[in-house]
Amino acid sequence: MLWQPSPRTVADARMTAFMRRLGRGAGPDPATYDELWRWSTEDLEGFWRSIWDEFDVRATTPATAVLPDPSMPGASWFEGATLNHAEHLLRHRGDRVAIRAFAEGTAPRELTRDELARAVGSVAAALRGLGVSRGDRVAAFLPNGIEAVVALLATASIGAIWSACSPDFGPGAVIDRFRQIEPTVLIAADGYRYGGREHDRRDVVASIVDELPSLRSVVVVPNLGEGPVPIAGATPWDELLDDPQEPVFTPVPFSHPLWILYSSGTTGLPKAMVQGHGGILLEHLKSLGLHLDLGPDDRLFWFTTTGWMMWNFIVSGLALGTSLVLYDGSPATPDLSALWRLAERAGITYFGTSAPFLHMSMRRRVRPRDVADLSALRAIGSTGAPLSPEGFRWVYDRFGPEMWLGSISGGTDLCTAFVGSCPLLPVYEGEIQCRSLGAKVAAYDETGRPVTDRVGELVIEAPMPSMPVSFWNDPDGHRYRESYFDVYPGVWRHGDWIEVTSRGTCRIHGRSDATLNRGGVRIGTAEFYRVVEALDGIRDALVVDTGDADRDGRLVLFVVLDDGVELDTELQRRIADRLREELSPRHVPDAIVPAPGVPTTLNGKRMEVPVKRLLHGEPLDRVASPDAVSDADVLDWYATYARTLGRRS
Repeated sequence: MLWQPSPRTVADARMTAFMRRLGRGAGPDPATYDELWRWSTEDLEGFWRSIWDEFDVRATTPATAVLPDPSMPGASWFEGATLNHAEHLLRHRGDRVAIRAFAEGTAPRELTRDELARAVGSVAAALRGLGVSRGDRVAAFLPNGIEAVVALLATASIGAIWSACSPDFGPGAVIDRFRQIEPTVLIAADGYRYGGREHDRRDVVASIVDELPSLRSVVVVPNLGEGPVPIAGATPWDELLDDPQEPVFTPVPFSHPLWILYSSGTTGLPKAMVQGHGGILLEHLKSLGLHLDLGPDDRLFWFTTTGWMMWNFIVSGLALGTSLVLYDGSPATPDLSALWRLAERAGITYFGTSAPFLHMSMRRRVRPRDVADLSALRAIGSTGAPLSPEGFRWVYDRFGPEMWLGSISGGTDLCTAFVGSCPLLPVYEGEIQCRSLGAKVAAYDETGRPVTDRVGELVIEAPMPSMPVSFWNDPDGHRYRESYFDVYPGVWRHGDWIEVTSRGTCRIHGRSDATLNRGGVRIGTAEFYRVVEALDGIRDALVVDTGDADRDGRLVLFVVLDDGVELDTELQRRIADRLREELSPRHVPDAIVPAPGVPTTLNGKRMEVPVKRLLHGEPLDRVASPDAVSDADVLDWYATYARTLGRRS
């Protein structure tokens, strides 16, 4: 146990107040979080109605039923209710700061709650003037800044549908996403700053516009300063703000599309996942308000881009009166302490990041409290990949026993974490604190039965309101069913390995389609990386088992070495010995190969399965689209290695 909530923390937590209100009402009287979780997953109607009431969700038209059809896929929620997501995010008014935005090489900017609302009203009116109406798609090619938040809320207020890509995406990746949804308006930045450099994207914007015949208007945000507008006839962003006015909110049905998020799209077109106004609102209020325990006095930060679902997730913090801290730039410029200094400048109370960032900080021996006053910081969030036990220990070594570490895991598919943090529970090394309320998560064995204290397939056995309403251009739902329900009919299969412990905590073990199955012993790749990356001299790693269910294959470990380190016989021996000792002799690699980097998707996920397919001899153009990869040159190296390997064999 690394952390135990103090009596004051438990007493002050909104989760505690929520449980007391349930006990005083007609609902259950849970004495523990486990009792609360069990009720929340067994009485779905009662639980989600209680979340509606707890956070004072306001409907223009009331619901006639909470969950008239609980079957998956296709569960219907709050039938008959109409509301607007943006209205709830903007209902906290006044002169308190709503957003502070930081970017490399520029002065910070901020908006009060009143200023944010008037900016949203102005942009929404301008979008209506450009012909945008309910159901139209507004596409954004924007960095993580004030303009993106304002544009999202303006779009939602109209009842139009938002969809965003980060400006570091390649043109092909953007076109593959936006062309599917046929946007009416594109809001695009002329560039972004990262790693001490300006990246001019005007030519990319022009190429995107050329490939989107559905566009009626283009709005350009001059993120790099004054300069020629890249598109003839485009509207400068500032013109949308010329007439500040109060926002007007269009009531829409509970499941009306709010935004479209995308899968990684490493092969073929990315899946375009449609999520609804009401489902996202309820899920985010629950997650941010109860599980992260955020409120009006908090300043929430998560290192993200507009192309990752965590950006959508944190923007919903506005519904709780929480101030947002945004950052656009590199987390390692001028050094790996940059974000911790940002935490001091902005007075961040909840600091969210990725597990790879924490692992990198650990390996580089960063000491955050030596470079910044972090007295305001009460919690650190981690997601994007499993956080190793060593990563947990590093946080507590550097921040002390009072820091609450919230390791969470979920997915773009639901735009939330379905296993995560809880202010009432202890933190154990290497373990996620709990299964989230309303998320009936289980680990299934090979026979499709729930297991405890064993690794199994991560499934969700009951519907959640933030599950996709649909996939875009999937009229009969075939692609949707195929993605989640083809293995266990009526049960959501997420594609990860999970272990649910007897004390209710969880461990994520990596993607189930990238499992290492050696001699009948299965482990997730996350456990493998934990062992390898703890060794001095190894910066990153990727492991691939070329076998499958019917045959054994080779276990190939690619390692990215620190500068000046060579993969000599001694280092290979240390790697093999450590894996033999901590995993099993079966998991000693057949080959250890030095590599220039690890290929990842645009959202930072290791591309284990595409590399496996390369090693099976498939051509690169069938394995992954270059625009869906963070560094296409790195994936080219793996393709070259695979071809060389094939010639040798």
